Amino acid sequence: MTLATTTSLAEGTSASNPLINTGVFALFVAITLFVVYRAGNRRSSTSGYYTADSAFTGRQNGVALSGDFLSAASFLGIAGAIAINGYDGFLYSIGFLVAWLVDLLLLAELLRNTGRFTMGDVLSFRMKQRPVRAASATSTLVISFFYMLAQMAGAGGLVALLLDVHSKWGQALVITVVGLVMISYVLLGGMKGTTWVQIIKATILLTAASLITVFLMGKYGFNFSSLLRAATDHSPMGKDLLSPGGSYGKNGTTKLDFVSLSLALVLGVASLPHVLMRFYTVPNAREARRSVVWATACMFVFYLCTLVIGFGAAAIVGPDEIKAAPGGENSAAPLLALHVGGTVLLGIISAVAFATILAVVAGLTLTASASFAHDVYANVIKRGKAEPEDEVRVARLTAVVIGVFAIVGGILANGQNIAFLVALALAVAASANLSTLLYSLFWKRFNTTGTLWSIYGGLIACVVLVLFSPVVSGSPDSIFPSVDFHWFPLKNPGLVSIPVSFLCGAIGTFVGRSKGDPAKHAEMEVRSLTGIGFGS
Repeated sequence: MTLATTTSLAEGTSASNPLINTGVFALFVAITLFVVYRAGNRRSSTSGYYTADSAFTGRQNGVALSGDFLSAASFLGIAGAIAINGYDGFLYSIGFLVAWLVDLLLLAELLRNTGRFTMGDVLSFRMKQRPVRAASATSTLVISFFYMLAQMAGAGGLVALLLDVHSKWGQALVITVVGLVMISYVLLGGMKGTTWVQIIKATILLTAASLITVFLMGKYGFNFSSLLRAATDHSPMGKDLLSPGGSYGKNGTTKLDFVSLSLALVLGVASLPHVLMRFYTVPNAREARRSVVWATACMFVFYLCTLVIGFGAAAIVGPDEIKAAPGGENSAAPLLALHVGGTVLLGIISAVAFATILAVVAGLTLTASASFAHDVYANVIKRGKAEPEDEVRVARLTAVVIGVFAIVGGILANGQNIAFLVALALAVAASANLSTLLYSLFWKRFNTTGTLWSIYGGLIACVVLVLFSPVVSGSPDSIFPSVDFHWFPLKNPGLVSIPVSFLCGAIGTFVGRSKGDPAKHAEMEVRSLTGIGFGS
């Protein structure tokens, strides 16, 4: 599953109508910008800008959570992975869905009760404020940047394809426009406006996926077995399309690659900063739990739809045509739309994919800017004495800066193999964030040294292992295929970096001079379980 840039759906074929696609895109952007402007809270209130004054219900926030998480990687990547690899492709969906159980059972309620705006609020609750908040902000910014870079480059390739723009300068212009629209969402609407964008996007995505699913099932007499039979008949894998082993354990990959990726998916998704921040937009712990339940339900429906869409693409389009497109697996859903509905349906489906990218990037930008403004500016630089209007102003300025970096990074990454960016973001989140959060919430002895070792240990381990993995060098699909300096055998570092992070946190706790504060731990425990003192 990647957001690899697609430059054409079929060589020598005019597969898209730029006028139709431009009209669909422009309509979506116009509607969402109007909603953002009307819903946005432009008062200089930190709670209003960061968390929409915790005014959303669990159902609204749950739908927004699904919109915040379901990126084009989920829509295009999983459908393509199923079309090509069958059973193994669907395992991505299982990993993403199981991840929400970690949030539901371990994090959602406790985080909402303990923090206020960012993950740094929780991690620094009973630790030294300045170093821990700086570390938390560093982790958040790194994860957000890698995730955002992949989304921006994917947006550039997808939209440039549909507008029939093939020059590098033209695609750079498209990425710039996407970035500017995303910055506008954040500046105009803050968390409230961005949340409504997520809700609209999730509704459109679920509706589109459901309609295509109903059409495909109807085409095969609402008999899923008939659809699977047609898919296996058109696949070179035959009946093996429905069995494990179609992807992992072949072509240089090992079963450990799958185990490592699964750990990153399940544990990384549960600790992504832009997902965690959403738990502060509801008024109480009950609504936080409802948020996760609604998000899980929405994603359950969506991933069932991608199962049908993936096998439908295998049956109608065929793996050979999908692989022949320069976009590879990611072309499966657009090609299916082209086959069954022509250029109009292609424009609609691609607009949905564009909407997913735009909404996810907006959520990432808001999270990253909030972390810098609240954790670094207000609590590290100003030592907790920043004025609310100044903090919001810094957050907005940071959003612009992050948006510019994302635009430049997306232009530079355009056309490159950017699968590792998404995998790296998930692995860093699982390594640096999850271990530190669990230790902070449940380990009485955990201290500042352990916190810093856990965050930086997981972050450094992830980056180093990926740099020296087959993703960067040593294989035909590497970023630098002509050189080989890899020594780490796995494509995803999660299997090693996640335990390293837990180990670093434990060792740091025992060797650190500072001791855990029993009184602060008791206060944190009471607050996390009851919600007493939330927001103070």
